[in-house]
Amino acid sequence: MEKSQIWLALGTLTLLFVSASADDVVVLTEDSFEKEVGQDKGSLVEFYAPWCGHCKKLAPEYEVLGASFKKAKSVLIGKVDCDEHKSICSKYGVQGYPTIQWFPKGSLEPKKYEGPRTAESLVEFVNSEGGTNVKIATVPSSVVVLTSDNFDEVVLDETKDVLVEFYAPWCGHCKSLAPTYEKVATAFNLEEEVVIANLDADKHKDLAEKYGVSGFPTLKFFPKSNKAGEDYDGGRDLDDFVSFINEKSGTSRDGKGQLTSKAGIIESLDALVKEFVAASNDEKKAVYSKIEQEVEKLKGSTARHGKIYLKVAKSCMEKGAEYTTKETGRLQRMLEKSISAAKADEFTLKKNILSAFA
Repeated sequence: MEKSQIWLALGTLTLLFVSASADDVVVLTEDSFEKEVGQDKGSLVEFYAPWCGHCKKLAPEYEVLGASFKKAKSVLIGKVDCDEHKSICSKYGVQGYPTIQWFPKGSLEPKKYEGPRTAESLVEFVNSEGGTNVKIATVPSSVVVLTSDNFDEVVLDETKDVLVEFYAPWCGHCKSLAPTYEKVATAFNLEEEVVIANLDADKHKDLAEKYGVSGFPTLKFFPKSNKAGEDYDGGRDLDDFVSFINEKSGTSRDGKGQLTSKAGIIESLDALVKEFVAASNDEKKAVYSKIEQEVEKLKGSTARHGKIYLKVAKSCMEKGAEYTTKETGRLQRMLEKSISAAKADEFTLKKNILSAFA
C-alpha cells in the first residue's frame, strides 16, 4: 500500500473519531436545557462565548471530556453558547467565561467547578460528583506532527500542498489557535493532496531557524509548486483558513469538511455540457465524443471529476431526460441519511455534476 493511501486511511479513521468526540458534547439551548439537565443524569455544563480566548483554550480539553463520558449513561456533558442563549446564562448566574457548573441528577441547583481546566481534572471532578469511574479518552489529532525525521518527506512532497504551523508549547497564542487549527485539519482530512501539519519549533530549533521563524505561531504554506514556502498572513478564524486552502489548492470544502456546491464542477466543460443538453438524441453521441476528448486532457482530481461527467452524460443518453431529476433526488435522500464522510463526498460530487446537466 502506498504512503498516500495509508495516510488517507488513517486520516479517515481520525476524522470519524474526532467528529464523534465533538458530537459527544451536547449543545444545549433555551428550548432543550431543562429537558436535558436536571433529569435522570448528572450534568456538567460549560457556559461559554464564541469570542472568548479562555473558552477556545478549553475547547479541545472539553471535547476529550465529552469523548471520555460517551458511554456513561448516568452523565451528560453539555455546553451553552451564552451569546445565543443569554437568558439561560443569566438564570444560572454566569458572569464570566467559561463558567463550568455541575447539576446533580434531578436538580437544577448547580455547583460551580473551580478546578484546573484540563481534561484530566474535569474527568476526575465528574467521576467524584457523578459516582462514575471513567478513564480519560485519547483523541487522535488530524494535524500531522512534524519532526526532524519526517519534515522533508511530508513538507517537500511535490504532490502535496502543506500548511505548517511552527509553534512553541509555552506560547499562549499557539494554545488559542490549537482548536481552530484542529478543525482546519479535520475539514481537509479527505483531501489526498492537502496536508495540515505542525512543528514544535522549541524542540526543533534548527528547522525553525532554517525557515526564518522568529515568533509563534508562524504559519507557512508549502504548495506543490513552491517548496521554499510562503508566509501565511491571513486571518486565524476557521473560515479564513478554509478560504485560503480552497483558493490555493483548488478544493471546495466548508468549515465542517463538507463539499460545497462548486465541488467537482469543471468550468472548461461548461460549453460542451450545454451543447450536449440542447442536442437531439442522435446528436448527443457526437457531443459526448467531444466531452470525452476534453476529459482525456485533464489531470489529478479534475480528471476523476471528468470521468463522472462522462458517466452522467452516458446515463442521460441511455435513460432519457428524466435521469438527472430522478438521480439527483436519489442522491439527496442518501445524503440525508447517516453515511460516512467518504460516501457523502462521492454523492455530493455526482449531485453537483448532475446539476450542470439539468
